[in-house]
Amino acid sequence: MWRPTWFIGRELNPRIGSFDIKTFNELRPGLILWVILNMSCVCWQYTNFGYVSDSMWLVLLFHLWYVVDSLLHEETIFSQMDITTDGFGFMLSVGDLAWVPFTYSLQARYLAFHPVHLGALGILAILAVQFVGFYIFRTANVEKNDFRQGRNPKNLQFMTTSTGRKLITSGWWGRSRHPNYLGDWIMAWAWCLTCGFESPIPYFYVVYFATLLVHRQLRDDDACKKKYGKEYVSLLNELTTPPPGVTAGRFM
Repeated sequence: MWRPTWFIGRELNPRIGSFDIKTFNELRPGLILWVILNMSCVCWQYTNFGYVSDSMWLVLLFHLWYVVDSLLHEETIFSQMDITTDGFGFMLSVGDLAWVPFTYSLQARYLAFHPVHLGALGILAILAVQFVGFYIFRTANVEKNDFRQGRNPKNLQFMTTSTGRKLITSGWWGRSRHPNYLGDWIMAWAWCLTCGFESPIPYFYVVYFATLLVHRQLRDDDACKKKYGKEYVSLLNELTTPPPGVTAGRFM
């Protein structure tokens, strides 16, 4: 898949001395700014309406939860495509420092001007969506990261490919090529649902995120075919049209 150098980046890990610019910018500045922008939206809503709606508190909770979880598991980025493959070009520099904080805070910004009252049932329903998404996202990533570190506490089944790599064939990765992407997208729905249905604007995020994940999946699959060889292609085919009672999977 061709991408211009200015977009994807020429240098993999630009440094100033021992300071890795790309690794630093991958999470901390953008995610922290995202939370700060959310908090400013909370203040705006309170200043102009005299209260903070339950939907705003829920968005703040979800986003803060996501950011804290990402920072607590920051070491996992070292095995992600952004770090291992992509250079520090327009995509990552603008994406990390501008697109993430100003786009991912869209729900909070919308609610700052258009408060939505969810009520107890609405809150519980959206919390359920969030918990399901987070459970899939985090447990799938834990399986993957443990396996990459040479640990296998769940005794996941795997196969050794012709390239000498190990490929998980059970657990979450035996059910889906990208279970972590699925969990991430389900959480995106929870965030958008806090804004109700009066405007499509807050749902831009879930549409954009689906596009991002599909594009990332295509890039990921292309890289994995080269990394794992013909066995990976076979597993993809099995997942696409799985026969009854048979599971297969992949290791990112």
